[in-house]
Amino acid sequence: MTSSAPLPLDDLRVVELGQLLAGPFCGQLLGDFGAQVIKVEDPAHGDPMRQWGREKPYGQSLWWPVVARNKMSVTADLRTERGQNLVRRLVADADVLIENFRPGTLERWGLAPETLWETNPGLVVTRVTGFGQTGPYASRAGYGSIGEAMGGIRYVTGDPDRPPARAGVSLGDSLAATFACLGTLVALHQRGRTGRGQVVDSAIYEAVLALMESLVPEWQVAGYQRERTGTTLPNVSPSNVYPTADGEMVLIAANQDTVFRRLAEVMGQPELASHERYATHGARGKYMEELDGLIAEWSSTVGADDLLERLHAGGVPAGRIFRAKDMLADEHFAAREAIVRLAHPDLGEFAMHNVAPKLSESPGSVRHVGPALGEHNDAVYRDLLGLTDDELSSLRADGVI
Repeated sequence: MTSSAPLPLDDLRVVELGQLLAGPFCGQLLGDFGAQVIKVEDPAHGDPMRQWGREKPYGQSLWWPVVARNKMSVTADLRTERGQNLVRRLVADADVLIENFRPGTLERWGLAPETLWETNPGLVVTRVTGFGQTGPYASRAGYGSIGEAMGGIRYVTGDPDRPPARAGVSLGDSLAATFACLGTLVALHQRGRTGRGQVVDSAIYEAVLALMESLVPEWQVAGYQRERTGTTLPNVSPSNVYPTADGEMVLIAANQDTVFRRLAEVMGQPELASHERYATHGARGKYMEELDGLIAEWSSTVGADDLLERLHAGGVPAGRIFRAKDMLADEHFAAREAIVRLAHPDLGEFAMHNVAPKLSESPGSVRHVGPALGEHNDAVYRDLLGLTDDELSSLRADGVI
């Protein structure tokens, strides 16, 4: 999808040094809204995301075209002085540097924020790691799964009679990247006041912790330890998945008092809304299992389509649990262009999620899929930095790019 309209971040240049997911997802978010994202990759292998993902038609990752969309790819061996010098030249006129290496790596390469600020004092350095840049765990290797465990989400996910489960996506990495993007935009706003950049320090475990609602004070103040509760949240009822007459499952969320009254009307049992066991949020939470049984007994007598029609007409939040094929066929997804289709050079039409959130006056866009390794070496190094053809040939011959 392309557009001639200006994009809200098209005056920003971002140099992305990260790999895998946490750093690159931050770059993807900025690129979605128009930032020029120059991704620097190892010349021999590139970002490992080029190989990740379960399905690989024609040997190609289906994940890479998504996380690297809207980006330019250049190569540079950052373990060499010449590769490091290329990065210094790139960030000299950049607004943001994103990296997600272990703390101390940039410093070892002579690319510490303090060094880069000598030539570009307005540079925002966004650093995404497992445990942050400081503290006793800072030097540990930290993947998203470890941050999810330490941040609290793993312990409360799954069924109570089984070990902690995980979401089927890289939740910790994506959360840390989203908070990193937020911090980057805040730092850029502050730069508009001071003229100076700063470090954005996004730790995976802290990003997960930020999602954990009142978990900490529940223990600290009330001595209550949240446990795994399967498909429900503690004391939030009714909000669960219920069976239908045709064997499907429908999620119904009617935990607010006014909404539960509407559900009781749809069920043909309006007296439930005034019953002492179900009349208030607290009471419904206490008798959650009993209430879920009553709703399941009713829902199992109605087909899914009919059930949903009744619930929607009655103002009760409800819906099917979507899979990818449902999303691609759904009229609401289509009407809002939640999924966009682009041309992939090898795979043909390529569908992926569109930009979120939607802005009324300055929306983002997905302009192209992830690039080939080093696809923009000439455009960046020759046209942007002014390297000569001989210099480029020498860098290639020596394996620097």
